Amino acid sequence: MNVIIETKFNFANITHFYKGKVRDVYEIDKQWLLIIVSDRISAFDLVLPRAIPYKGQVLNQIALKFLDATADICPNWKIASPDPIVTFGHKCDPFPVEMIVRGYLTGSSWRTYKNGQRYICGVPIPDGMKEHQKFEKPIITPTTKAVEGHDEDISRDDIIKQGLVSEKDYALLEDYALKLFQRGSEMAAQRGLILVDTKYEFGKKDGNIYLIDEIHTPDSSRYFYADEYQHRFDSGQAQRQLSKEFVREWLMENGFQGKENQTVPPMTDEVVESISNRYIELYEKITGESFVKYDTSQILQRVEKNILHFLEK
Repeated sequence: MNVIIETKFNFANITHFYKGKVRDVYEIDKQWLLIIVSDRISAFDLVLPRAIPYKGQVLNQIALKFLDATADICPNWKIASPDPIVTFGHKCDPFPVEMIVRGYLTGSSWRTYKNGQRYICGVPIPDGMKEHQKFEKPIITPTTKAVEGHDEDISRDDIIKQGLVSEKDYALLEDYALKLFQRGSEMAAQRGLILVDTKYEFGKKDGNIYLIDEIHTPDSSRYFYADEYQHRFDSGQAQRQLSKEFVREWLMENGFQGKENQTVPPMTDEVVESISNRYIELYEKITGESFVKYDTSQILQRVEKNILHFLEK
């Protein structure tokens, strides 16, 4: 199966190149970014040994859809998409924090709460809440953006006190994040889904704040199925989730949690195909559109040709 594992393109006027866990980022003329969403897949802060067909297309096209659908709320970095796995846009100076918005007490916030803490990132959480319970209103639990290792929880006050973001800018980041989450929740509801939590990243260019990176994808967000939520919550059952969690669950079922001396279980062709099918299913459920598989027979050549044609214009 033809997949994008890595790229080594030599476009004109490249001023910097960065390889992330799943994205290859080309800086053009110090003012634009060309981001290629590869088919690499990560879990537990580790890039897994095999790439997943169409994963890059799924993530890029979901992100594009939501960037376009929220551009009236907050300016974003996207300018164009020369290829189904590529986005070209503004290079911004990123804020060193991620804005995580939570509508429900689940995931890491539940684990923190279950251990007795009643403040998460400085936000007070009332006693007596249950796992997956909806907050009275969405909360923001920011984290630092670690260059290496894990992101760390941080409070609004500490972000401002440490000078990571000015008080004026942070107030705008909060406003943008909550409005984006509201729009994402409304769009999810139209698809029979609940947007549970998500993360937003922002940057600054020419004095203006932009939404950057992906938005509302299954890699950056968690969704529940709306029609089953209340019954499962009332009966104490686990919620059906629409996220990348199924990959982590498969790894854990096979004895891998990213700990030292653990080995990633074999990723057979059947496992890779099943993960690919799940990502396509996620795309169709989240967007309400049929997924169109682009030709991957010569995927590197296709991507390079489409980018060169775009840059020439």
